[in-house]
Amino acid sequence: MACFIVPAGEAIITTAVQKILEKHQTEGSAAADIAQKLKPLNSMLWGGSALLMFEHIWHGEVAPWFPFLTAMNNPDSTAAMLHEMGTVGVAMAIVVTATWLAGTVIASAVRSREAKAGGEGS
Repeated sequence: MACFIVPAGEAIITTAVQKILEKHQTEGSAAADIAQKLKPLNSMLWGGSALLMFEHIWHGEVAPWFPFLTAMNNPDSTAAMLHEMGTVGVAMAIVVTATWLAGTVIASAVRSREAKAGGEGS
């Protein structure tokens, strides 16, 4: 019904953080590094949210007129929608963020290992 709203909300926040860091960064600073690392997370969150929103539009759960979410027309449906957002939406946001975090940690470890191996060979 509206599970895409939770990852979209996270995407709004992480994109704002990325833009703020980019505005205040200097070459080689920690802010520049963090902003670069947030780009894949933002792409994953925005892309997944857009795809899910399209799917919900396709199934008639999102309409181009107020209140936009068809579940908000009925109190029982609204309760089910909020439950879905709290369970499925939050779970999706956590899984996407955990996947990004794991990828970021692995990539950093590989780069560190390559730098160390490159330094020993000289």
